[in-house]
Amino acid sequence: MKGPCLDDKIRGANVCKEGIPTKKIKDMLGLDRGQGSNHRPGGQLAHLYAWIKRYACALGRIFFYALIAAFIGAIVGALDALFGLGLIALNHFRDAHPIYLLPFLGLAGCLIMLVYLRYGGKAQKGMALVFAVGYREDERIPLRMIPLTIGATWLTHLFGGSAGREGVAVQIGATVANSFSYLLPIKLNPRVVILAGMAAGFGGLFGTPMAGTFFALEVLVVGSIFYDALVPALVAAWTAAFTSRALGLESFNLGQLEMLDIDLQLLLRLIAVGLAFGLVGRMFSLGLFKCRILFANWIPHPVRRIFIIGTILGIIFLVLDFGRYSGLSNGLFYGALNGGEVYWWDWALKLILTVVTLAAGFQGGELAPCLVIGASLGVVLGQALGISPALIAACGACAVFGAATRTFLAPIFMGVELFGPQVLPYFFIVCMTAHVVAGQASIYASQKDLLDILVGPRSDLDKRLLGKEE
Repeated sequence: MKGPCLDDKIRGANVCKEGIPTKKIKDMLGLDRGQGSNHRPGGQLAHLYAWIKRYACALGRIFFYALIAAFIGAIVGALDALFGLGLIALNHFRDAHPIYLLPFLGLAGCLIMLVYLRYGGKAQKGMALVFAVGYREDERIPLRMIPLTIGATWLTHLFGGSAGREGVAVQIGATVANSFSYLLPIKLNPRVVILAGMAAGFGGLFGTPMAGTFFALEVLVVGSIFYDALVPALVAAWTAAFTSRALGLESFNLGQLEMLDIDLQLLLRLIAVGLAFGLVGRMFSLGLFKCRILFANWIPHPVRRIFIIGTILGIIFLVLDFGRYSGLSNGLFYGALNGGEVYWWDWALKLILTVVTLAAGFQGGELAPCLVIGASLGVVLGQALGISPALIAACGACAVFGAATRTFLAPIFMGVELFGPQVLPYFFIVCMTAHVVAGQASIYASQKDLLDILVGPRSDLDKRLLGKEE
C-alpha cells in the first residue's frame, strides 16, 4: 500500500486507496482478483479471455512490425550494397591514382557544399535530423537525403577525404523507414520504425546485424535501450545483412585472433588499454565538436571554408605516403590486424585528419575511422605491454567506436560478430572501461542522456566537469 494520497488528505480521508497507476498495472497483470467482476460467477473465465485477447494482440503487433521491418531491411540492404560496392571501387581507384585526385579535394568539397546548400533543405542536418525524428521533434526525413549523402560521400572518398560510411548507412535506413511508414494507410509508432531502419542501415553495410540492432537501440538516448523496437530492429538488420551479402557486398575478412588465459596480470593490462581507448574516443568526439566551431568562426562562408581546408588537406594527404590516411584506410586497418607495418603515429594522424575532414563539411561517417584509429593504437599498446598486438588492435577498433558514440553493447556485439564468440571476455572488459572513461562526449551532438531527461538539466559545474558546456 502506498502512503496517504494528497487527494484523500484534501477530502479528510484516513485510509488511502491505491493510486490510479498502481491499479492499472494490477488490472493488466490480473492481480486484482479480490474485487470486481472476477468475484462474480464466471468472472475468472472472463478475465482469462481478456488476458488471452491482450496477449494475442501483443503478439500480433510484434509480428506486424516484424513484417514491416523485413520489407524495410530488404530495401535498405539493396541500397547498402549499392553504396558499399561503389565506395570500395572508388577507394581502389583513388589508391591507384592518388596524384591525380588528392590535390582536387577542395574543388570536390565546393561541389558537395553547393549542392547541399541549393537542394539539401532539411537533409543538410544529416544525423541531427535522424535523431530529431527519433525524438519525435520532427516528422519527415526527405527522400533526397539518400542520393545527396551517397553522392557526397562518394566524392569525399574519391578525392581522398578521411571519412567513414556508417553515418551514411544509418541515414539511408532511417530515410527509407520514415518514408515507408507514410505509405501505409495505418499509423505506426515512428520511433519503432526509425530504429528498425537505423539497425538495417548499420547491419546491412557491415554485415553485423546484432551490432546494428543494439547500436540503433542504444544510440538515441544514452543509458536507455528501447526494447519495444528490439524485434523489428533485429529483423530489419538481419534482412538487410542477408540482402546486401546476396548482392555482393562482403563482410570483413579478419581471420582468427590469438586467445589468452585471463589472469590478474592480463586483466589489469586490458583495463589499462581500455583507459587509453576511452580517452582517445573522447578526444575524437571533443576534437570534432571544437573544430566545427573553430572552422565556422575562422571561415564563416561554408563553400569558401570547405574549399580552403579541403585544398590544404588534399596536399597533406598526398605528402603523407600518397593517401595512407585517405578514405577508409583499409590497408592500415587490415595491416594492424594481420601483422602489417604500423607506425606509432598512425592513430594520431588518422584521428586529426578525420576530425579536420568532417569538421570542414565533407560527408561520411565516423565509425570506419574509429576502427582504424583504435586498431593502429592497439598495435602500439600491445607491443608496449607485451600482449598479442592483433588482439589488442581488435579490442581497440571496437572500443574507440563505442567510446566515441557512447554505446556499450553495440561494440561488444560487433567484436563478437567480426572475430568470433571466443573474444567476448576481452571485448567486454576493454569496451566497458573505455565506455566509462569516455564520459559524456559523443560524436553525435544531438544525442540525449537519460539522466538529463529524468532529472533535468545539469548544473553549470556539472556541465563543465562533464565537458558539456555550451
